[in-house]
This record gives sequence, structure tokens and C-alpha cells, in this order.
Amino acid sequence: MQKTKLSSQTTRRIILNSQLLNGHNILPAGKDGSMTVIEKLGYVQIDTIAVINRAHHHSLWVRQPEYNEAMLHDLQSTDRKIFEYWGHAMAYLPMNDFRFYMPKMKNFENPSGKWTKDRLEKCEPLFPVILERIRKEGPLSAKDFESPDDKKGGTWWDWKPAKMALELLFWRGELMVSERRKFQKYYDLRERVLPSEVDTRMPDKSELSHFLVRRALDALGVVSERELQKFLQPGASRDGDMQVAGKRRLKQALLELIETGDVVALEIEADSTTDYFVFKSALEQSDNAATNETSVHILSPFDNLIIQRERMKSLFGFEYTLECYVPAAKRKYGYFVLPVLWGEKFVARFDAKAERKSKMLRVHKLIFEPEFTAYDEFVPVFVEKINAFAKFNRCEEVVIDTVVPKRNLAGLFKN
Repeated sequence: MQKTKLSSQTTRRIILNSQLLNGHNILPAGKDGSMTVIEKLGYVQIDTIAVINRAHHHSLWVRQPEYNEAMLHDLQSTDRKIFEYWGHAMAYLPMNDFRFYMPKMKNFENPSGKWTKDRLEKCEPLFPVILERIRKEGPLSAKDFESPDDKKGGTWWDWKPAKMALELLFWRGELMVSERRKFQKYYDLRERVLPSEVDTRMPDKSELSHFLVRRALDALGVVSERELQKFLQPGASRDGDMQVAGKRRLKQALLELIETGDVVALEIEADSTTDYFVFKSALEQSDNAATNETSVHILSPFDNLIIQRERMKSLFGFEYTLECYVPAAKRKYGYFVLPVLWGEKFVARFDAKAERKSKMLRVHKLIFEPEFTAYDEFVPVFVEKINAFAKFNRCEEVVIDTVVPKRNLAGLFKN
């Protein structure tokens, strides 16, 4: 296979341009801009952690500074331009891609995984009652199915049968999330949520593989075969019902795109032992993809750019682990640490919490990368960005408890 050699800098520029993080992107105003972001990235991951604004809002704000939560709500509940379903995790997805998620939905009609099979056997008798109630009453949430003696569960897999049945009907595509109210999902019948003009033809295996490969290349810019397999599909074998295109089929789709000249194989300076791939059009435009070296981005741990951690280590030299799942005594950086991208490089990270009652963004610890020295150039633009980040989190003050290595940043933040 003929390969084109690519420098580390050009690789990063193509990636950041594809991820709408090069500092030059101009988006449409309002919710059209939010839709452009979701369409370009292929998905925005939903997460429950709320020590700062949740990941789906954060990932949109990073790329669209004027973003507000009403934009995402309208795109889902009013405009019906996005829907919720499983990508590699639960995500907001472009409604026009709906048909390519139908194979996952079909898999849940007769799941292969023991965990899902057991719950389906237990909950399936409740399906007709739940569907009939929603048909008569309209969109309902899990709370609407609680009985007075229901105890508040600690985790979603502890839900009682009716709540689990709702989720299984959602996974099967018989229900869709009509909207969220204060993050609570409201389910409705598919035919009342899915616009009539949306294509619902079941894709064949070749169509599905080509969709996944094209989506990954468009969103990630430069991608390896391993990264292709993890894009919009869970990586763990226990999630087999959500894995709808295997390694062999994705490789075949990739080779077919190389054969047509749409895709180019790469040898990358940063990782010469791994084969990477790029759209020919993106490679040809790479000379015009220069990153704004002064732009600062504060990223969510679930941001599309960094969600594949090994990829960030290989291509950006940045090692990152989300430590909220690690016992406190074993954490190196903090509970919910946010990476900081400056131009094309990760230069710092910080552990933050929005203390909403006092309207304070508290940074427990700001840690600069070991090789970083350009404080004079970086700090002024970082201060501007973190003040904007505080405002996004409805905070009026920024307090930094600790800086590593020690720096005096007092007086730089708006109170």
C-alpha cells in the first residue's frame, strides 16, 4: 500500500481543523451553529457528571462560544434535527443518520448479551402496558412509572422493571427521547418523534461500514484502523449488541475508498509504526488548515478530540486519564480534570468545580505540563478563556487554590 508521509504538525492541524478547534472556524449563528458542530463531529457525548456544566453542553460551547442550553433542547424537542442513542456511548446524533443506528436497535430485539437477555426476559411483559400508557398520555419520564414505595436507586442498572423496560424499549427504537427536562428523559412513541421524511431503510452491511468509515474520517481527520473500530461503537466485547461493523468489514470499506482515490494511506512522523488514513480532500487542504496559535480551548474529559486516550498520547504526546473513577488517594491530578489546548499543543490541565450557590468557579489545582515555559504569552489568553468558562458555568468569580509549578496568578481573574 502506497503511503504519503505526514509531519506531526500537519497531522495535528488536519485533526484540529476536522474537530472545529483550529481557532478559525466560523459557524452559523444560534442553534444552526450547534447543529453544524454535531453534524461535523458525528455525535456529542452525553454524560451525567455535573461538577461543571455537563459534557454535551461543554463540548458544544468549546466550539461555539455563544452556545446556550436552549439551542440543544430546541434541536431535539422542537426541530427534531437530532436524536439520542448509543454511539460509543449515549450521545446526541444527527437525525439524518438515524437509519445507520437501526441495526443496533434491531439487535436489541433478540440481544446476544446475557445481561440484556436477562433483563429483557424480566421486563418484556411490561412493554404493552408501557407503550399503551405513553400512547394515551403522551411523553412520560421514568418518574411517571414510580410507585409510592419506590426507593431512589443509586445506579441505572438498579432500576425497577418498569424503568428498565422503558430503557429497553428505547434501545429497541420503539420509544425515542422526545426531550429532556432538567436532564430527565421524556420518552414518546417513535412515530411521534421521528420526522416522516427521515430515511428508515435498513442499511446493508456494506452501507453501514462505509458510513462509519466516512463519519470517522470526516470527524477525526486522520484515523487508524483501531480508532475506526472505536468510533460510534463501544470498544468492549460485552457491548456486542452495539457493535454492528467488525474489523474486517471496516477494513474492506476503507480499502474500497482507497481504491476510488477518496482516501489516502499515511505514514505519520509521530507514529510511524501505525497505518493512518485521511480523506484526500482534507490532505489537499492541509496547507490552509493552520491553527490559530493563540487560541485556548478548555476541554471536557468526554470531548470528541480526547475521548480516545491512546490516540492523544500517540499524536499529541498528551497522556490523560479521567480520575473521577479512581479512589481519591490514588489520583494524580484530581477528580474532574480538564485538559487545556493552546494552539496545537496541550499545555496544562486543571481540576475544577462550579460552586453554584456562591457563583464561584473553584480550580483546586492548575497543573502545567513539565516542558511548558511560555507563561508570559499563555497566561493572558488563558485568563480570558477561563473567565469566559466561568461565565458559561454561571459563575462570577474564579479562584485557583494551587498552581504547579508554583506561579503567582493572583489578581488576574475577574471578581
